[in-house]
Amino acid sequence: MIRIQNIYHMLAYAFRVLREQGYADVATEEFANTAELCAAILTRGIGSQLKRGLGREYVGRMEALSSLRGKIEVTESVKTRSVLRRQMVCRYDEFSVDTRMNRILKATCLLLLRSDIKKARKKELKRLLVFFSDVRDVDLTVVDWRMRFDRNNQTYRMLMSVCWLVAKGLLQTQADGTLRLMDFLDEQRMSRLYERFILEYYRREHPDFNATASYIGWALDDGFDGMLPAMKSDVMLSRGNTVLIIDAKYYSHTMQQQFDKRTVHSYNLYQIFTYVKNKEAEPEDVPHEVSGMLLYARTDEEIQPNATYRMSGNWISVRTLDLDSPFEEITRQLDGVVEDFFTAEECQTSVAERE
Repeated sequence: MIRIQNIYHMLAYAFRVLREQGYADVATEEFANTAELCAAILTRGIGSQLKRGLGREYVGRMEALSSLRGKIEVTESVKTRSVLRRQMVCRYDEFSVDTRMNRILKATCLLLLRSDIKKARKKELKRLLVFFSDVRDVDLTVVDWRMRFDRNNQTYRMLMSVCWLVAKGLLQTQADGTLRLMDFLDEQRMSRLYERFILEYYRREHPDFNATASYIGWALDDGFDGMLPAMKSDVMLSRGNTVLIIDAKYYSHTMQQQFDKRTVHSYNLYQIFTYVKNKEAEPEDVPHEVSGMLLYARTDEEIQPNATYRMSGNWISVRTLDLDSPFEEITRQLDGVVEDFFTAEECQTSVAERE
């Protein structure tokens, strides 16, 4: 389980724009469901974008015109017999608001209008849709979400991410003509948000650490790495000679069960152990201590993993983060990770053990 308000806080760390003044009231508002939260973010985000002006780009057009424009398509003009109407088919570029991102914004607003949100929120969305009259409709199920952002469309980054969450969380079914709601943020989408939230939290709240999502090289004897998969950490915290690799896991079940025995997911444990040992093998001028942690999002299960193991000279920890608690408690738990692994006494002990 996860509190709806905590999803906003996670998004706010993932996207800095949500910490600006225009979204201040969203942080304190209570929401009945995630669709309501996303609708609130979009109404404010689109409102801010309208003040700047909707993004425009050159869009290719081809139509029959009485006044010539751009390139004349003679073949098409003959096929359509537009000459008989004293017209010619022309192909031209138009600087228009009818862009892919604006189409996605419009389609997402229309989708939210059919979801379970308050009437006042729907009224806000309808008011905003007036400004998208020149934007064509698009089917969100076939949208290509791979986008490039630059200084001209950077303000759309957060909006597109929220639209993606909405599009993947609300499913339409034609069986009875109604809108069917699924678990708004499924395991895969929450996993991506969970990972990014933890990384951005440490970047913002602990600037004295180097927080990255770094690649880890394989410890190879001959340097040949053909067909080996890339190892990319979710979060790598480092300060001085101490490194902590965090693998963030968002599952519906935090532990695996065989017969009557519950254990940590074996694949997850193998993965974090591999990360730690290969990171430790990287050449360094000074000794360094590398530890690993599996940080699961807490579930409603009775048994939750909470243990630390000493494996081949490295600390491997398994913990849970309770996303259904007040956000202040979540930050306390994340700060506690830093305190446990980066105290001065621990660093000194680690160096003494190697010496």
